[in-house]
Amino acid sequence: MRLSLRSITCACALFAGLVSFTASAETFRVGATATGVPFTFLDVKSQSIQGMMVDAAQAVAKAGGFDVEIQQTTFSALIPSLTTKKIDIISAAMLRTPAREKVVQYSDPVFSYGEGLIVRADDSGAYTRMEDFAGEVVGAQVGTVFIDELNKRGVFKEVRSYDSISDLMRDLVLGRIKAGFADRPILAYQIAQGSHDKVRLVQSYQPVIMGDVCLIVRKGEPAILEQVNKGIAAIKADGSLEKIIEKWKLD
Repeated sequence: MRLSLRSITCACALFAGLVSFTASAETFRVGATATGVPFTFLDVKSQSIQGMMVDAAQAVAKAGGFDVEIQQTTFSALIPSLTTKKIDIISAAMLRTPAREKVVQYSDPVFSYGEGLIVRADDSGAYTRMEDFAGEVVGAQVGTVFIDELNKRGVFKEVRSYDSISDLMRDLVLGRIKAGFADRPILAYQIAQGSHDKVRLVQSYQPVIMGDVCLIVRKGEPAILEQVNKGIAAIKADGSLEKIIEKWKLD
């Protein structure tokens, strides 16, 4: 059977369209934590990971021409999961650091902030710096730049690490640590919900680690990074990112 030139042309156009659709529908596995409210957290009603960085990842994917599948991953396992190809992108409150950039690639910034200090609600001290707790037992979340900074200073009686901010707050309330350091927006959001009335976010404290929150990909995969940065630029330009930040009260 002979095909007309018109039929061949239509078939080629259809095939090209299918190839284009397949490429644009590539799905990347995105690792997010269940304990980083309001950036990433497990919504008990839907049993799904939600939060500002989840919304951002989904918006970036739509604008960048790809799909995402959100996977729950503990904070300390995010980078190992990325480098061993269990996930393709990290979307969490993981600040950019020189040490991390030796292992992974960071996208353009999505949000920026510093660490916050929490003490017991009955502690009225007007603390301004980490050294105010020299000789005391302090704590931070494992895998964060904050615990690295506390250990580096070497002035504390002990620096304890915690899997989650909730665990950190629990030990603070019980008097097992004198102070806790964690992502300030997460602390502020959780305390504002009224479920942590026995701890206080110290307003006089001045953060020493200001950093960018980005999407993170493996080294050696510039195509993924290009798609991600394309999406970030688009949601910044059309105001979508600003709306997401406002939604989660991070502005």
